[in-house]
Amino acid sequence: MKYSELKMRLISSFLMLPAIFFIVLLGSYYFIFFLYLCFAISIYEWINISKSKKYLVPGLFLLMLSFYSAYKVRYTNYNDFDGVSLFLFILFICILTDLGGYFFGKTLKGPKLTQISPKKTISGFIGGFLLPLFIFYLLFKSEFLIFNYINLSVNFSSIIFFIIAISFISQVGDIVVSYFKRLSGIKNSGNIIPGHGGILDRIDGMIFVFLISYFLYLK
Repeated sequence: MKYSELKMRLISSFLMLPAIFFIVLLGSYYFIFFLYLCFAISIYEWINISKSKKYLVPGLFLLMLSFYSAYKVRYTNYNDFDGVSLFLFILFICILTDLGGYFFGKTLKGPKLTQISPKKTISGFIGGFLLPLFIFYLLFKSEFLIFNYINLSVNFSSIIFFIIAISFISQVGDIVVSYFKRLSGIKNSGNIIPGHGGILDRIDGMIFVFLISYFLYLK
């Protein structure tokens, strides 16, 4: 990745993330509108990726289920987490997984993880687990702000397992979407986010994480 592209990616991330976290916390029509907007753009991008191919309809159905699950996670209270906390926690881990995979992969390089996504390396895959676990450990020890929102009555080892599960599912989702982009001969699903690409390029892992998390915690 060129320096200018990396710079643009960092700038857009610093601008977007606080706004997204604020919208999630705010909830109400702001969150619903934001979710619908991302859903509409994702559908448009997926149609462009798959066009008339046989995986068009299954992909649309999966996106519908995923965004519905994201909505339900935000507005459902669980025994150990309220919906807002769980949503932010998932979002937090997915972002750190993406960052860990990117920086470890770019720095350490090494053997490729899979031919499906040639840019993915084993070091990046491992880094996708290490960064969220490391940041979580630091925040846990320092009792940082995030733990004002997350109920830690859950067993510590259970949270560690949940982080590993989120990170794994997120990385698998990234690879799956990369596979379909390769089938269509494109690098990015769109160019709406400077330095990142399309909405699907940013939420590829989250598509599966929110879907599985909702049904995992469904009571």
